[in-house]
Amino acid sequence: MKYTKVFIDAIGYELGPNVVTSSELEKRILPVLDALHLAPGQLEALTGIRERRWWDPGFALSEGAARAGRKALEQAGLAATDLGALVYAGVCREHSEPATATAVAAALGTGPAAAVFDVSNACLGVLNGMLDIANRIELGQIKAGMVVSCESSREINDSMIASMLADRSFENFRTALATLTGGSGAVAVILTDGSFGGGKKHRLLGGTYRAACEHHKLCIWHRDHMFTDATAALKHGVVLGRRTWEDLLAQLAMKPEEFGKVVCHQVGAAHRKNILEALAIPQGSDFSTYEYLGNMGTAALPSAAAIADEREFLVPGDNVAFLGIGSGLNTIMLGIKW
Repeated sequence: MKYTKVFIDAIGYELGPNVVTSSELEKRILPVLDALHLAPGQLEALTGIRERRWWDPGFALSEGAARAGRKALEQAGLAATDLGALVYAGVCREHSEPATATAVAAALGTGPAAAVFDVSNACLGVLNGMLDIANRIELGQIKAGMVVSCESSREINDSMIASMLADRSFENFRTALATLTGGSGAVAVILTDGSFGGGKKHRLLGGTYRAACEHHKLCIWHRDHMFTDATAALKHGVVLGRRTWEDLLAQLAMKPEEFGKVVCHQVGAAHRKNILEALAIPQGSDFSTYEYLGNMGTAALPSAAAIADEREFLVPGDNVAFLGIGSGLNTIMLGIKW
């Protein structure tokens, strides 16, 4: 996919207000660690995550998404009625139906002609939504659209801690541990055709995706239980990521060194190290937030990009690659002229 008239005008984000450290979570599973003869500190040592955020109990996902959406609209200088599409792309949703996007659209005040719907693709949802809106803009169907998501890790963490205490086997600990890396946050990305006055207007050059769905059972979130084979997901995800990176470079007719900056999906230290090494990307070219925000699912990568922009890690003129990977396994990688 290549684009000639699509721009990212703004990325707004909202973080959960409650800071939860890895040591706090480990205190809740001390009987498990004792039973397995494991010393405290394993969670941070294995993942590199010191802390993450949680929403208050009962916080509405649509409210978090709407807060991020208002920030993005203000940055871009747009009104909600300028949006031709609003897509909610979070793993976490308020209901099976209607679409959580409808509650966000009502809160923001989008117009009646806007397309309003949800998409779901594990941690890639926001990137999928961005491509959907980019295609609509490139085809001339709309001038602007917004992708939003809001992820909450409090509930699944509470559930999995209860599961770990009930079943103190090493196998249950191994497949449940990745759940405790989750963080809570919301994000909103506005894409336009460049005809609006506000925003920084980062040009979307193109993107590519690749799937290896034979590995769809490596990470499963079913209601109040989550299973993750982190070792296998990393192994096969790195192989898939390398192939997708090659596809992106070929699609955009660019060399690896032309991408001076990258933002990976924020999983943890092992994922970051292995994917960067596999793609031969220097660690200094990447911006990470997982150390203090954890893995915020669909909100992780775009929020990290927004923070990287705020801290002037990303500067105008940079060629930036978004490197997304999600359960399934699926990957999406985007090239952006910042």
